[in-house]
Amino acid sequence: MKIMGIVAGRHNGNSEILVKEALNAAKEKGAEVTLINLFDYNILPCTGCESCTMRMGDVGMGKADHYDGCVLKNKDDMDKIMQVMQKQNGIIVGVPTYDLMPSSLYTRFAQRFLAYELSFQLKVGLVKEDPHCVAGLIAVGGSCHDWQTLSLESLAATMFTQSIRVVDEMMSTRNGRPGNVLLRDDQLERAHQLGENIVQAINTPVEERSWLGDPDMGLCPNCHSSLIYPGEKHWDGVQFPFECAVCGAGGDLVRDEQGKVHFVLAKNGLCRDRNKNESRELHLNEIVETKMDFFAHQKEAMAKMKKYREMRFPTVEK
Repeated sequence: MKIMGIVAGRHNGNSEILVKEALNAAKEKGAEVTLINLFDYNILPCTGCESCTMRMGDVGMGKADHYDGCVLKNKDDMDKIMQVMQKQNGIIVGVPTYDLMPSSLYTRFAQRFLAYELSFQLKVGLVKEDPHCVAGLIAVGGSCHDWQTLSLESLAATMFTQSIRVVDEMMSTRNGRPGNVLLRDDQLERAHQLGENIVQAINTPVEERSWLGDPDMGLCPNCHSSLIYPGEKHWDGVQFPFECAVCGAGGDLVRDEQGKVHFVLAKNGLCRDRNKNESRELHLNEIVETKMDFFAHQKEAMAKMKKYREMRFPTVEK
């Protein structure tokens, strides 16, 4: 039972303290634990080159016989981390919140995940066994939920490409100074419980795993996100009145007799569930179709490109 802690905040800061508390709980339950702080590694930002997705599409359509991976994999520490992370049974992520969202250090790391899409790597044999990894997410902020509204949801959105199922989340609030959380025993206890929940999930058969966090958390009954938005028509015509911004579940908002609002899933409301590999394959089909449409009209686009290549504006001197 292997569990990795991933911190994207300062050493001995609140995020690291909470992750250590959760890891210690897991260790007490017999887990083999690892801890990394992203500040200790060189992680380059994704360049947007599309090499990974283009190659995945080519391999998937039989136009290429192998996958080269990320073009940056020999230039920084990302590949080294991923080789370990993809062998974990569980991960515990702790990240400070800046302006409603996770720190840029974490997003730089997570936005490189696409080149390591687990379902694809399993399909082509680059990864031999699915660890069926589960996750516990910890968002830390100096204020309350009102200034962390995109934190946990943004963390959860980074789990899909690695086929990681989130089974618990906690929001650590009112911790504006390093070590502030040491004055909040309830939050330390909650982090300890999160670590125990990760172990419980790992020890539960994959098909029986379920949410172990606060049952009343969020509006979405599928992923417990609080972000529900009016649905729009998808590329293939599917549409719901409302959708979860994180997992893609579809349904409608319904008020019960007590006046409380619930997000009720449609009968086919999980057909776009991003937690499922087969649903993400539909998204890959969308990417491929969009790419083929562009290639069919590429000459038209390139004819218009000359105008924008020649545009010049004042800039900031280096």
